[in-house]
Amino acid sequence: MTKTYAALLRGINVGGARKLPMADLRALLEELGHGGVRTHLQSGQAVFTSGHGDEDALAAELTQAIEQRFGFLVDVLVRDHAYLRAVAEACPFPAADLEPKQLHATYFSAPVDEERFASVDRAAFLPEDFRLGDRVLYLYAPNGLGRSKLAEVLSRPRVNKGLTATTRNWNTVTRLVELTGP
Repeated sequence: MTKTYAALLRGINVGGARKLPMADLRALLEELGHGGVRTHLQSGQAVFTSGHGDEDALAAELTQAIEQRFGFLVDVLVRDHAYLRAVAEACPFPAADLEPKQLHATYFSAPVDEERFASVDRAAFLPEDFRLGDRVLYLYAPNGLGRSKLAEVLSRPRVNKGLTATTRNWNTVTRLVELTGP
């Protein structure tokens, strides 16, 4: 059965480093045998169809192909439409009432639990806040991600040890739901 997926690439085309033109990413995905390939923005989102069905295997395949073709390692997460839609629908914050720059989703490579974030003193960062979902962390940052002190703490290696994590603003979250939808 063919499904539509989004590939979320971490840390490309940021600050002039690890450049990966979206046209080249589209070509690479097509060479790997995927269909309906499209990209969104320049910061590492691609949408494609595949009959493979294993998100982790698709991510590993793309990671390896990027390293072979472009000479640098990129963490990749692949998620299907149903998952992306579920993340958007389960948002614990009032997304419709917030500016998209205030709300973010950090996608993780594996499930996370509250214990991983036990050392974070949430009260010290108010009004910023976060909630956990299924392989996702929802971050409310009223002044945007770039000014968020809580985002700095949440992205520290000791908090995310052993995980691949990549963050998208709410505009991108909802756009990926649309792009992967029927």
